[in-house]
Formats: sequence, structure tokens, C-alpha cells
Amino acid sequence: MKTSLRIPFVRQRLNITLPAPAHFVSLCSAAALCGLAACSGEQPTNASASTASSAENATISSMSSKVISGQVRSAMGPEAGVWVIAETRDLPTRFARIVVTDDAGRYLLPELPEANYDIWVRGYGLVDSAKVQARPGQALDLEASIAPDAAAAAQYYPAGYWYSLLELPTEDQFPGTGADGNGISPTMRNQAQFIHQLTNGGCVVCHQMGNAATRTIPELFNGFDTSAAAWARRVQSGQAGGFMVRTLSGMGLEGTTRMYGDWSDRIAAGALPPVPERPQGLERNVVISQWDWAEDRGYMHDLVSTDRRDPTVNAYGKLYGAMEESKDYLPVLDPLSHSVDRIPLTMMDDSTGPVSSQPLAPSPYWGEEAIWDSRANVHNPMLDSEGRVWITARVRDRANPDFCQQGSTHPAAQAFPTEANGRQLAMYDPASDEYHHIDTCFGTHHLMFAEDSDNTLWTSGGGAVIGWLNTRQYLATGDYEAAQGWTPFVLDTNGNGRRDDFVGPNETPDPDKDTQILPGFGFYAVAPAADGSVWGSILGFPGAVARLVPGDDPTTTALLEYYEPPLDAEGEPLEGFSPRGMDVDRDGVVWAAMAS
Repeated sequence: MKTSLRIPFVRQRLNITLPAPAHFVSLCSAAALCGLAACSGEQPTNASASTASSAENATISSMSSKVISGQVRSAMGPEAGVWVIAETRDLPTRFARIVVTDDAGRYLLPELPEANYDIWVRGYGLVDSAKVQARPGQALDLEASIAPDAAAAAQYYPAGYWYSLLELPTEDQFPGTGADGNGISPTMRNQAQFIHQLTNGGCVVCHQMGNAATRTIPELFNGFDTSAAAWARRVQSGQAGGFMVRTLSGMGLEGTTRMYGDWSDRIAAGALPPVPERPQGLERNVVISQWDWAEDRGYMHDLVSTDRRDPTVNAYGKLYGAMEESKDYLPVLDPLSHSVDRIPLTMMDDSTGPVSSQPLAPSPYWGEEAIWDSRANVHNPMLDSEGRVWITARVRDRANPDFCQQGSTHPAAQAFPTEANGRQLAMYDPASDEYHHIDTCFGTHHLMFAEDSDNTLWTSGGGAVIGWLNTRQYLATGDYEAAQGWTPFVLDTNGNGRRDDFVGPNETPDPDKDTQILPGFGFYAVAPAADGSVWGSILGFPGAVARLVPGDDPTTTALLEYYEPPLDAEGEPLEGFSPRGMDVDRDGVVWAAMAS
């Protein structure tokens, strides 16, 4: 698996007007020095002037020895807006750096560690050029390879372009009429709801729909009479087979597999997506660095490099990943030494089994092998101001301990007892190399620190409740029971501005009481705001964003505000719908990724 970083000063390096290619290396290095000096508040130095000091010249020479630069040309002339890729296996883990050419086809691969590199060109309208070996400090002009035809060129287009060839059921097919009708589930009330399931509500959540693996049908499924039948079988494959079948069944298995089968058939017959535009303007300033840092039988769900509240924390430090259901370790990447490590994850009860089931049906890639074996199921990591790694992690089976339940003296349990949850919290301290289990009475999915004196860690994924951990208190005492709290989602339906007794979600409304709601999964994204409130996204159609106002004692005073994207009288969305990922900035503006 790979992760990406940006090299900050490269933006300034590539914004300048470049001289002729013969002087490209030294002058680009000089520009980089100016950019760094400007960032530090020092007066920039013209490193190309005759008055440059010997120390400056030595620095420029040193930086020049760490780059590979040149020009990319093809039979059509200079190639602008194409990628130049440098990859090596000489370092402790496989490493690649990627840049984009300018209008004259010039490129510069900066800050390369000493190694032998394979260099090649990739771009829209091209096929990959032959790989050429080079080392840092070398000037290297490259010959791009024009694609022989449109089909060959399209193999390099983004997956989303291929996915755009999917032909959706028309609006008049909704609501669906079921397996005996048009094959679309009656629960799909309109096309927008169906699109939600095709994108951030289902298929695209886990898969890069449109890549070669998804747009074609593997040989294992070639014996079926129709591509629709092949799709019905392929979604049963592997340990995620049950989830995929449930997702498509919720949309209408017959209609959905027919749609995907038609998509694959048209692509096999030669259908091609629209031609994407090559990178332009600021897009050409991006420098991408990639490392392999996990394994082929796992998948990288998430990673963290800094404290969201202060992005200078852990500068140039190690990155920590999350392997979710696949593997029981935190992958660690050191981007300076290009080395990787693994932090083993443990359980409070070592007899606890893995979260993933056996494959529903054989996979075209792994057969009947159960490649996922994680018990901890780490979903989301977050760094605090001291570089400690806090994670949503399973530390035990589902049944909650006694302090969470009816009869407990815990204040939150007295207000709203909980019986079970599927994931809790844990913390890894790099300073001591210790891993700590944090048992919680609430389920967790994502986590985010508030900007308060307690460094409160708010979590999502609690279903009927939202939970938090006072990390200041926990770090001082080690007592996770006393440091945690949770509260149900209560709307101020009696309108008096405070939380009162409330009716349950399935009880008859009472105008004199507030109302508890069950927003499905609970908060999906969770984002504490500068004013002390906590925002979250609610999955589904049309979905919602919600704002929790904790009050003086969140267990008993928290109130929820609930905002749905608007629908018209026929239930059609007026603008966007189905938020998923979400954050709130320090001005209180909520940013959400929608399915539309």
C-alpha cells in the first residue's frame, strides 16, 4: 500500500519562470533556497549572482546532487502536463517520487535520496515510456511514447472516467418495482437515492470503481450465461462478499447486476470514457512521494501525520496507519529514513476472535483464503499535541462491562445505560513504546480532539449515543472509566432551550417533553468546533449534518440540532444530498462531501 506527501517548498520552486534546460538544475535549486529563506523570514539570496558566498554555492551544489531533471519530448514535440515518475527499490521500502512537466516539457525531481531509480513518463494521450535508469545529480531527457490508439490511451485514465460510462436507471424507473418488476428495490424512492448507494453510500466506499479490476470481469466468472449473472457471483467473493451482496440487494440485486453487466459488456465491446485534461496551472506544482508500507493481504484504511489543531506537530515525523479489518498492527512509515515498522495490536482478552468472517465465495485473486484476520479493527488514528497516537480500536468482544450498564454508579450509565458496542479506543505512546487499551461504553468509528483544556476526544459511531474521553484526566490517572462520558441524541422539541425529560424514538411525541432520536449509525464524521459544539454527519438519504451543543454537563444537558439537505415536494433533492466525510473550520463553516 502507498501513501502520499507533498514537499512544501517545491510549490515555490516550480512557480518561477524557468531558464533554458541546460541551466535547469542549478537555477531550480537556487529557487528552492530562496523559497526556504522566505519561509524562515530571512532575506532571500540570489544564489546565481556572482556575489554568492562559497557556503551558498556549496549548498546549491549539494541540492543539485539530489535532483534529476531534464525535458520530456515525443514525436509531437515537448510534452506539457505529463508525469515523470522515479521509483527505486534500493531503500528499506519501495519509494517513488512523481512530478509534472511545465509548458516546455521540463521537469525536476527534487530531494531524491541516494539510490538507483527507474525513470519513466506517463500521461494522457501516452502509454508508459520505456524505463531509464538514473541517479540523483543527473540530467536526463526523456522520450515519451504516443499512444497507438484511443483504447491504449484510455488505460491510463482515472477510474472515475470509466465509471462515468455506467448507465443509470432512468428517473421513471423509481420507485423500484422489485424482483418481479424492474429489478430495483421499492425502497429506492428516486434516482438520487440510488446514486447515493452507487457512490458514497455503498460501492465507492470501499472500491475504486472503474479501475481495471472492476470494469472487467475476471476469468473465474466467464462461465455464466450473462454478465449480469457474472456480477451477481463476483460480489459474493471474499470476506466482504456479505457486505457487497447486502448493499446490492438493498438497491435491487437484479436491476443492479443488470446495470453493471451492461457496463462491463459495453466496455468489452470498445466503449471509451471522455479524454481527461492534463494537469494545468497550480496542478503542475504538485510533487507526490509514495512508499510501500504494508502488505498485499491487507488494506490501508486511514493514516495520520500530525495534530489537526496544530499541523506543526510531528513535522517530518513518522506516519501511522490503520489497517481496519485486515491486519492487527499499526503500520509506521518514517519518510526521512524511508523505513517501515509495525506496532502489534493486542486485546484485553486474548481469546477474542477476528472481526471478519470466512469468504462467502472464492475470490478471483485469493481463492478461499481468508486474508483478513484483524481483531482490533482499527478504523481511525489521531495524534495529540505530544505525538501520542489515539485510535478507534476494538479491545474486547461486544458485551459492555458492568460500569456501563443499569445499576452502575457511573453518571452516564445512570442517565443512559449501554449494553454493548463493537469498537472502543486505544492509545500508542511512541515515547514509551506502550500500547494502552481504553474500554468504552460507547462504540467508536472516527475520533477528533476538541480545542479545550481537557483535550476532549470526541468519537463517532456510537449508534444511539455519542461518547467522549477526557484525555487530560485519563493521562493523569490512567482511569478510563472515570474519564469517559456519553449522551443520547436529544432534540429540544418543547422549545424551551434546555434539555428536559424526553420521549424515546418510538414513543408518542409529547409537546411538553424533548425527543430522543436514533440517527442510524449515529455520527459518522465527528468534528468539534471552536465554539465548543460538536458537528457530525448522518449517513443515509438525504442524510444530514447535526450539531451537538454539550452544555455544562453533556451527559444530562447536551442538545442536538439536526439539518437535512432540502427535498422538494416529490422527495427529490434540491441541491446536494447524503453527506459523508465532514469537518468544521475555526469560523464555524461546515464542509461536507456529498453523494451528488
